[in-house]
Amino acid sequence: MAEQKRNSSKSLSRKTVVVSEMGRLQPQARELEQVVLGALLLEKDAFSMVSDILKPECFYERANATIYSAIMDLATKQEPIDMMTVTEQLKKRGELEEIGGPLYISKLTEKVASSAHIEFHARIIAQKYLARELIKFTALIQDKAFDETIDVDDLMQEAEGQLFEISQNNLKKDFTQINPVIKEAFKQIKEALENKEGFSGLRSGFTGIDKITSGWQKSDLIIIAARPAMGKTAFVLSMAKNMAMNFNTPVAIFSLEMSNVQLVNRLIMNVCELDGEIIKSGHFEQHEWTQLNTKIRELYDIPLYIDDTPSLSVFELRTKARRLVREHNVQCIIIDYLQLMNASGMTFGSREQEVSTISRSLKGLAKELNIPIIALSQLNRGVESRQGVEGKRPQLADLRESGAIEQDADMVCFIHRPEYYKINDDGQGHDLKGLAEIIIAKHRNGAVGNVYLRFLSNLAKFANLEDDIPVSREFTSKISKGTPSPSTGLPPIPPSGADFLSGKSDDAVPF
Repeated sequence: MAEQKRNSSKSLSRKTVVVSEMGRLQPQARELEQVVLGALLLEKDAFSMVSDILKPECFYERANATIYSAIMDLATKQEPIDMMTVTEQLKKRGELEEIGGPLYISKLTEKVASSAHIEFHARIIAQKYLARELIKFTALIQDKAFDETIDVDDLMQEAEGQLFEISQNNLKKDFTQINPVIKEAFKQIKEALENKEGFSGLRSGFTGIDKITSGWQKSDLIIIAARPAMGKTAFVLSMAKNMAMNFNTPVAIFSLEMSNVQLVNRLIMNVCELDGEIIKSGHFEQHEWTQLNTKIRELYDIPLYIDDTPSLSVFELRTKARRLVREHNVQCIIIDYLQLMNASGMTFGSREQEVSTISRSLKGLAKELNIPIIALSQLNRGVESRQGVEGKRPQLADLRESGAIEQDADMVCFIHRPEYYKINDDGQGHDLKGLAEIIIAKHRNGAVGNVYLRFLSNLAKFANLEDDIPVSREFTSKISKGTPSPSTGLPPIPPSGADFLSGKSDDAVPF
């Protein structure tokens, strides 16, 4: 019985010819697999040269994959790697006879003259593995494409997800010597120096935010989070309008929640400074109609691109984003909002794992395209259960569904409007109505802090404190009838936004 098992085990290490369904041999490099394993058994530091290139499944021969797995076990425990230790490790795992016994291990070292080219050989093995994975992937998709019971759109989502998974699992980037990196960093410093206002990134149009961030930085993933009804969409629309209209910065908005017409209606409210109810009802007074006709022209031809694909997958986003950058030189992408995205085609144990994959993919995309990606995010209900003025302020722990969002983001900002929670003053006589606080809670490459903006709900608009505030039709009507002037519901405009933020102004709101 033992002899039969030994013979059966040895047969696994013999060369076998595996032919694909297309009548061709699978991509493989058996000789190189043995050469690499032999070098690992002979050279003390060889494993460190291939550990980030190879994994057990990269080996075509099952016996070779098993041996490499045993080598990985030894490396993890920081134990020596040689013929004796690997043989002993395989014996502990009960796999020594399966790979052909000690004789097969000793033969591996006979094929090695030097380990000088081990890294080059390892990359060839990894490339052969990747080719096999692609063949398996295309064969599976081809079979399903012939099945008329499968929805083609679902199949495309699955195909995109599986291809993305293959590419992510095999994505390797080599190190870079520091000299070219220093040149690039110095170039950015010079550009910031030449910019008289000191902005090294894309300006948002909100002076307080730009002061802290120096503009949205390339390759950053920025999360803007808030509870529902805080004005997340209004905030990014106001910002996108500022960037596209005031600074001619090409911006793309992916709206998973609202249609493109709804978004444009909000932009019209914002730019034309007309109440949302007037836009919806169409009950314009003559001066309002003139105002609409005059100001709406400012929106024409601005470099703003809107995509309202519902239930957008991270893979679709990647394809569209690349095209927008290539064809329209888009320099910033906004996503409304992250939790409505999906990673179709991939399998997850929980929604939290899926959201983690999405946030990690967004960060990877920002680095790949070298542009800032701004993603809106929902907060959980923890804010609602807390009491008091400070209790209602959002915290990093309130990010919904995944702690990976906080981990992957370069910056996390919260939108907080005390007025929503019926907190109308700060207890020191300062009016908080119509005031929005932008809390920069995480800033990987800079300072954190708070910035105060005005929120004009009737216009779905955020504005700097020093900006002129348009007067609503209702307010104008009351004034014209001789009604005593009511409070505008807004805090007084300080002498300058900078003084307000620094606390120098008497009108600054202390938090």
